[in-house]
Order: sequence, then structure tokens, then C-alpha cells
Amino acid sequence: MHLYDPQMPFAGGPVLQHAEASVRHYRQLQHRLGITRNVVVQPSSYGTDNRVLVAGLRTFGGAARGVAVIDPSFTRRDLQLLDDAGVVGTRFNLVQAGATVVDMLEPVAEMVRPLGWHLQVHAPGGDLVQLADRLLALHVPLVIDHFARHQADMGDPRPLEQAVLRLLDSGRVWLKLSAPYIAAPAEQQRAALAETVRRWFDAFPERLVWGSDWPHVTEREKPDDAELMDLVAAWLPDTGSPRVLVDNPAQLYRFDVLPST
Repeated sequence: MHLYDPQMPFAGGPVLQHAEASVRHYRQLQHRLGITRNVVVQPSSYGTDNRVLVAGLRTFGGAARGVAVIDPSFTRRDLQLLDDAGVVGTRFNLVQAGATVVDMLEPVAEMVRPLGWHLQVHAPGGDLVQLADRLLALHVPLVIDHFARHQADMGDPRPLEQAVLRLLDSGRVWLKLSAPYIAAPAEQQRAALAETVRRWFDAFPERLVWGSDWPHVTEREKPDDAELMDLVAAWLPDTGSPRVLVDNPAQLYRFDVLPST
């Protein structure tokens, strides 16, 4: 999920913008959904200015983790301060041009490797197919965002499906089941997405995690978060919900280790 503070300036360029989406607002959603832990992901809207993220983590406390956006200019002290606040990963958004570009993958991976962080990658499907070998060569855990944008960019998703299986088979890559409206923009595409998700789960049940993508900044008409969460139970076998909603994210986001602040 993301946080938006109307007092903080957005990054330059054509970034996505959103009205206030605060810790207080999200706690109301947590109460409705019956969830107690969350992962705050820095939106590309703020570039590498992670102040809203850090403030949110401090308010949420030990039940939250963070995914920041950084670039090679960050110092060890910069990274340590983020780590102390509860950050466990850094995001590469290669779909909306902005703070991160593909040439930063290797240097940023080396920067965060001593901290045990992961790289979260949001990339067009065709790019992800081309990047698979390069991603596998990085010596850090990886998270592939938004169902790998399953049907958003490619006429034939089968090469992407195979690339995702290769990545998951490495044992250090996770796939995030978030924003089906991005991965399958047309309603008639959802059945194919569901079938693919079941195949991915059957092959690698320990490698899938769920995300809400709240407050759904890409969508003018906001989806029902409860319905999005129910897709996990609808698309996966009975064992899927506890794995994808609880067990797998506990490992990936290190919920057994309390942040320093």
C-alpha cells in the first residue's frame, strides 16, 4: 500500500498524483479487512524523497515494513536510517519513467545487499522477459510487482508466464499478487489471469504474496478492497490464503525482526 501527504511536494515530471491517503485512513481499511500488518511502498510520485514513507512507518510501529525508492547517490548512512525505520527493500518502477532506470539495477543491488534488502521490480511484461537473466544474476532477493503485468503489455502472455516460472524457480524471487486491474485491464481477461495464478501457486506456493495496492492511485473508480482480497480465496486452493496472506509475507518482509525505530 502507499501513503500520500498533501503537505509534501510531488517529484517533477509526469508522476501519478493522489489526494491524502494517511495512516488513519488505512487503519480504517485494516479494521474492515481484519488485517494487522502492512507494507508501505514508496510511490513513484515522490521520487527518492522517502519522508512520507518514514513518517508512516514510525506511526504504524513494528507492525509495518517499508519499501523505499533509492538511487546510487544514497550513502551508507542514508540506507541505515531507512533500515532503522523498518525499510526492507527498494522499488524499481520501470513502467512510469522517473527516479529509477534499468541501469541502476546492479549498483543498487550491491548497495542494499549488506542490509538484506530485496529489489521490487515493476516492469512491462516484454521488458521483464528480456531482463530475466539479468535479474537472476543479482545477488539479492527480488519481488516482481503486480502479477508481472500478465496481460497488460503483451498479446501472448506465455513467454512472460515462462519467465516468471524461471524467476520463481531460483528460490529467491517472489511474485506479488496486487492490482489485478493493472495485470488484466479488461474484465474478460481475469479468468486467464486466475488460471495462470493457480499454475504459479501450484508450482511455487511459497513464492507468492498479496498486496492491496491501496489507495489504487492508477484508478479513477476505486475498487472494493474486500473484493480484491477475496480473489485470493477464489483463485487459490484452501491452503492458498494462509500462505499468500500470512506465511510468505512474514518471511519476505522479516516480520519476525523488529525495526530499530
